[in-house]
Amino acid sequence: MTGLLRSLGWLLLILLAIGASFAYLEMDTGGLFDARGLGQMLDYGRDFLAPDLSATHLTAVGRGALETLAMSAIGTLLAALLGMLLALPAAGRFGRIAQSLSRLFLNALRAVPELVWGALMVLAAGLGPNAGTLALALHTGGVLGRLFAEALENTPTAPAEAVRLAGGGRVAAFAYGTLPAVWPQLVAYMLYRWENNIRMASVLGFVGAGGLGQMLYFSLSLFQQAQAATVIIAMLLLVLCVDSLSAWARQRWVSH
Repeated sequence: MTGLLRSLGWLLLILLAIGASFAYLEMDTGGLFDARGLGQMLDYGRDFLAPDLSATHLTAVGRGALETLAMSAIGTLLAALLGMLLALPAAGRFGRIAQSLSRLFLNALRAVPELVWGALMVLAAGLGPNAGTLALALHTGGVLGRLFAEALENTPTAPAEAVRLAGGGRVAAFAYGTLPAVWPQLVAYMLYRWENNIRMASVLGFVGAGGLGQMLYFSLSLFQQAQAATVIIAMLLLVLCVDSLSAWARQRWVSH
């Protein structure tokens, strides 16, 4: 009985919080769901059912898709290089001070969302795909660096120590003792983040960072629903293709 009363009390609090939120935001729910509001939403949605398939627009969408794909791929590659560079000290390979500083820097990189990095990079590098690529590289570098560091920390040290005992240096011990054991996990992390970046690269265009997102923003701003529908379809197809390619790569390079 006590548990039932407690559950009802929490449910009542949630309902009161929802009601207070609607009241505070002054949302016109009546106007949203009346006949006129529903009719306007249906008319707006109907325009998306007839995408613009003209040759000129499809060519522009194709260029935007390639730009988005290039942004995600280069951004992920730069992030992997940055992440590996910072993961070594973050894993404690160069002492406690370097470990603390590198982890603090990685946390700072991944604490800033991609859209905020995109807005900052647009101011620094100007409008276009360069800003989007840098934004993806900085945020994803922080994420991958932390994941890489944890993977390195959990890797057995016996193979690397065997290389050192055989007369190899620190670089040889890492290349031949540590990296082969952790490489499949690193590749899996990189492929997973590439899947995420292809989606985020499509969104970064809303802050002027190029790609399909910028085309979608312009189309929606001009109320060109047919052109926007074509861009959205291209986004979906691009994400599906990258997901399939990433799944195939994981099965081929990580599982075996």
